[in-house]
Amino acid sequence: MNTLYNRYSDYLKNKYGCSVYKLPINLPLTCPNRDANGLGCVFCGEAGAGFEALPSTTPVSEQLLANAKKMREMYKAEKFIAYFQNFTNTYMPPKQFAVYIKEAMALTQGEIVEIAISTRPDCIATPYLEILNDAREKYGISISIELGLQTVSYHSLVKVNRGHTLAEFIDAVMQIKAYGFDICTHLILNLPWDNDLDAVETAKVLAALKVNQVKLHALYILKNTPLAAQYLSGEITLISKEEYIERVITFLEYLSPDIVIQRIIGRSPLNGSVFSNWGTSWWKIHDAIQEKMTNEGRKQGRLCNYLGGSAVKKFL
Repeated sequence: MNTLYNRYSDYLKNKYGCSVYKLPINLPLTCPNRDANGLGCVFCGEAGAGFEALPSTTPVSEQLLANAKKMREMYKAEKFIAYFQNFTNTYMPPKQFAVYIKEAMALTQGEIVEIAISTRPDCIATPYLEILNDAREKYGISISIELGLQTVSYHSLVKVNRGHTLAEFIDAVMQIKAYGFDICTHLILNLPWDNDLDAVETAKVLAALKVNQVKLHALYILKNTPLAAQYLSGEITLISKEEYIERVITFLEYLSPDIVIQRIIGRSPLNGSVFSNWGTSWWKIHDAIQEKMTNEGRKQGRLCNYLGGSAVKKFL
């Protein structure tokens, strides 16, 4: 058990009683932001976030079977999460969304215990939530929805060309919570326009909204993207690896200890990138974060003392 932060692997093992791994599903779709301006977010490449996924032309059933076989061989996985990962997985007509959900569940045979849907805050609406609720009732599985937010700073969201603001995120959280689904929020803590205060405020907002999980990414910059042009021209600069490590720890300290941390840094593609994890292996940064937390006596939730009327607690 990790005592530094609320680790996702521990959460899954406690919930399901065994090792559980995600099976990524890559659908042939895009996102409303790309449709609106032809570019999408300034950091987004042609493959989206699914650079390790199977081609989107591969049927869902084949993707699940192939990835399940790999996970069994590599990690001795026993149960799985059907993870609709790449791009915006509710950006399609509800009837088509229902077909994909049904296809994923057709192969469960008791092995798939959860459906995870990666999407955008501006692509959450009742018809999609009803489809997921029907699947939960029919198959007895859990549902989690992963929302790409990146930061609570609306100034940075404009710079990123995100196509939505914090308001849409809050609205999506409220809609999802009405159904009792778990919510995971994706964040990038080293956006070039953010500082440590933005990271702290992001932690506070997520704690106040009582999201269930968080997934942290370090920004990587792909070739032939608007962000790459800004980076190579010197228009933007990124914080150092050491500053990123400190920012992650500060974020975790202000975050509620109840929120599960899916990851504190992710793998990023070396090929096709002009910047990728400071030229360092992701696991070295991961280990450095944990080592610094251990050495300095820091842990998730240590500074989460600002909710529930903090200014009047002395009277209560």
